[in-house]
Amino acid sequence: MASDYGRIEKALTYLTEHADEQPDLDQVAAEMGLSPFHFQRLFTRWAGVSPKKFLQYLTLERAKACLRGSASVLDAAYEAGLSGPGRLHDLFIAHEAVSPGEYKRRGEGLPIAYGVADSPFGDCVILTTPRGICGLGFVVDGDHEGCIADLLGRFPRAQFRKDESGVARIAESIFERPDRRRTLRLMLHGSPFQIKVWEALMRIPPGALVSYEDVARTVCTTRASRAVGAAVGANPISFLVPCHRVIHKSGIVTRYHWGPTRKLAMIGFEAAAAEQPREAAIA
Repeated sequence: MASDYGRIEKALTYLTEHADEQPDLDQVAAEMGLSPFHFQRLFTRWAGVSPKKFLQYLTLERAKACLRGSASVLDAAYEAGLSGPGRLHDLFIAHEAVSPGEYKRRGEGLPIAYGVADSPFGDCVILTTPRGICGLGFVVDGDHEGCIADLLGRFPRAQFRKDESGVARIAESIFERPDRRRTLRLMLHGSPFQIKVWEALMRIPPGALVSYEDVARTVCTTRASRAVGAAVGANPISFLVPCHRVIHKSGIVTRYHWGPTRKLAMIGFEAAAAEQPREAAIA
């Protein structure tokens, strides 16, 4: 799975850099060193749609269109809440924030199991505790040790134990199809303001994009967008706390700890998934 993402990441980079040219299947496949048939099959298996269709989800016009309706998206999500039959989130997440005292102790004595696992977006590192998942990050440029050090460094006083098999099972649940996912529990480790921002992120429906100003408006005031941006960037549990759904108000996709190409991949992946039921109904 990780090797497939490596090829897809290369394709996404090419598509992003040449979006204005709208390259066809033959052009992109040639850049990947694959036959058009093989590339189409690989890409469609990963994204659920063709490369041409996926390219449409990466355009600025789609991002801008999402942003134009973002305020109502967040308002609707807040009205619906995180649980119950009317929730807008594709995955119910029960989260348990640490107390101020626990946050100050920075995980002292906390047992944390960790390991590397496959994901649709390349290798990932997951940290888990008896109270829930407390860390999820992605390996950039093959630097597994750097990713592990980054996440473990957020809990300098914890007790760490490597558990590759346990983490692999958790990864399967995280990246499983939405209708097959089991309930996951998160342990959010941050300041009260950060946790409030992360809660707002979990209310953004899959396939939707919002601006930092939109998140700031729901948390406190639009004047705090810079502080909100810092809290978004400090998110310790990528994908599940979907900071990838927050972009610049201009529609430009930047500023992602695990790389902007991976952020684009997540946005396109969710947008494609959100479109599939409607396309099937039309067919």
